[in-house]
Amino acid sequence: MEDKLVTIAEYMDSMEAELALQTLADYGIKAFLLGQHAADVYAGVPAVARVKLQVMQSDEGKAKQILESEESSNEAAEPEEQGEQ
Repeated sequence: MEDKLVTIAEYMDSMEAELALQTLADYGIKAFLLGQHAADVYAGVPAVARVKLQVMQSDEGKAKQILESEESSNEAAEPEEQGEQ
């Protein structure tokens, strides 16, 4: 069976996509960004500016779980950070 790339997330902000890419790399998952340069050039144009985060199909479940876990952690930390300002 051939392992192929699958899109697991889309971002409007290339910086947010880069952070997700690095998060997966920290867990040993190789990921790729598709459309990053177009998003930088056409920032603010939703039809063009989407950055796709792709992983190998065999890593899809683990990668989604990692990103969801990181997102939950970040959301839980935000109210505390705002209260400290």
